[in-house]
Amino acid sequence: MNWSVLNRIKAGVISLLKAGPNKASLSQKKFLWILLAAAVALAAYSFLIVPLVEAKKKADQEIALNQRLLQRYSEVLQNRKAVEEGLERMARAGEEIQKRLIPGETPQLGAANLQDSVKRVAEKNNLAIRSFRNLDPKEAGAFRRISVQIEFNPMSSMQSLTQFLYELEHQDRLIMISEMDLLVFNPRMPNTIQGNMIISGYMKGSKGREKEKEKGREKP
Repeated sequence: MNWSVLNRIKAGVISLLKAGPNKASLSQKKFLWILLAAAVALAAYSFLIVPLVEAKKKADQEIALNQRLLQRYSEVLQNRKAVEEGLERMARAGEEIQKRLIPGETPQLGAANLQDSVKRVAEKNNLAIRSFRNLDPKEAGAFRRISVQIEFNPMSSMQSLTQFLYELEHQDRLIMISEMDLLVFNPRMPNTIQGNMIISGYMKGSKGREKEKEKGREKP
């Protein structure tokens, strides 16, 4: 508030009061009313308008802050939805991967199940397997790679062998041919082929099982 103006008004009023109403001229009285009106206007400005302006300024700042917060919340909700959708896709992909793994709690059980799958496809395609040999399992991140080496008897049908290889790698389980060694046993019978191959599949590894146990402990 402008105190110098008020002091001038106060001084003018005091001088008029000292002079008395009868001695005060018309111009002095007019000047007094002008001073009083200015004082009232200044007081109204200082005690009404200024607080209202400050209050409006503060309210505008709060509104702007709330708008920014709402914008951030909206972005967080949008990102959350995208993250949740991504997690759902990952969960579905994880379920599909689990379905294609070789079942078994130990590498020995996994190798036995892998042998059963190979035997079924071999019998279907008239491939006589002479021997099976389990190879050492290998850790591959959250999975464990298990492999078996088979040796099959001589066969004269390349079509049966080709069909065996195709069906072995295109079944529900994720099985692949790691190595293959074919030879013609009798040069006089070039269509008769025998050999051996290493067949591999994947099962849950030790890290994957540890994660499942941790998830189980977190559940109430």
